[in-house]
Amino acid sequence: MPELPEVETVRRGLAPAMEGAMITRAAVNRPDLRWPFPERMADRLEGQTVLQLRRRSKYILADLSGGESLLIHLGMSGRMTVSGDPLGQFVHDHPLAEKHDHVVLDMDNGARVTFNDPRRFGSMDLMATNGAEAHKLLAGLGPEPLGNAFSGDYLAQVLKVRRTPVKSGLLDQRVVAGLGNIYVCEALFRAGIAPARRCDRIATQRLAALVPVIRDVLGEAIEAGGSSLRDFRQASGELGYFQHSFDVYGREGQTCRTPGCGTPIQRLVQSGRSSFFCPQCQR
Repeated sequence: MPELPEVETVRRGLAPAMEGAMITRAAVNRPDLRWPFPERMADRLEGQTVLQLRRRSKYILADLSGGESLLIHLGMSGRMTVSGDPLGQFVHDHPLAEKHDHVVLDMDNGARVTFNDPRRFGSMDLMATNGAEAHKLLAGLGPEPLGNAFSGDYLAQVLKVRRTPVKSGLLDQRVVAGLGNIYVCEALFRAGIAPARRCDRIATQRLAALVPVIRDVLGEAIEAGGSSLRDFRQASGELGYFQHSFDVYGREGQTCRTPGCGTPIQRLVQSGRSSFFCPQCQR
C-alpha cells in the first residue's frame, strides 16, 4: 500500500493540473470501490473548482469551491494519472479507457485525471470541508511526521509509556500519521534501534532522536518520487526510485551497507508484517 511519500508524490503531481481548475465532467463508472461512492458523486463534482489539494496521512483531499472536499485513498493498487495537461507538466495524450478506470475527471484546462484501481481497495468520499478532520477515516490520526506538532518531546512522551515493540508504536496511526512498513524499517535502521525493542526500554533521548531521522527518510523518499515495488506510479505514470536506496527493506540475506559491518540483513515478522534490520547495527 502506498505510504506517505508515495501519496505526497501523487498530490504534487496532481496539483498543477487540478488546483484552480474546474471539473467540467466527472465519470463515475461503478457504484463502489472498497465502499460505496457517495450519493450523486458525479453531480456534486461537476462544476466545482478545486481550490487546493492537500494531504492528511495517506489520504489526498481536494477542497472544492462548493464547500465540500473529495477524499481519496489509493488503496493497494490505486493510481491517479494525468493526461492532456496544457500547462506543460505532462505531455501525454488522453489514453484509451482501461477496464479499471473507475473515476475520470475532465478539467477545464484540458487535463484529465483518471483513478484506476484493479483491486478496488481504494476509496473516495465527499464531506463538508469545514469539519473534514472529524471524518471517520481522519478522526483520531496522530500528527503529521513532517509537521511542527511531531517533535522529539512528543514522540518520546507517547512511546516511553508503551510496552510494545517500537516498530508497532511507530506504525500506530494514532501516534504519527502516514508512516508505513517501509519507511519505519528504514528509519529504525538509521537510528540504530532494533524493531523488536520495547518502547519503554529505549532511552528517552533515542526516542526523541527518531524524529529528525524519520523526517530525513521521508524527505529523501519524496524527492525520489516514492518507492515503486508493485503498482505505484506517479501522476505522470513514471515509477518512483527510492527503492534503489533502501538500506534494509527487502534486503534479507544481503550485506549491511554500514561501512565495516558486513552483517547479513535479517527479517522477522511482527503483527503479520516483515521487519528488515541489521542485528549488528540495530540494538
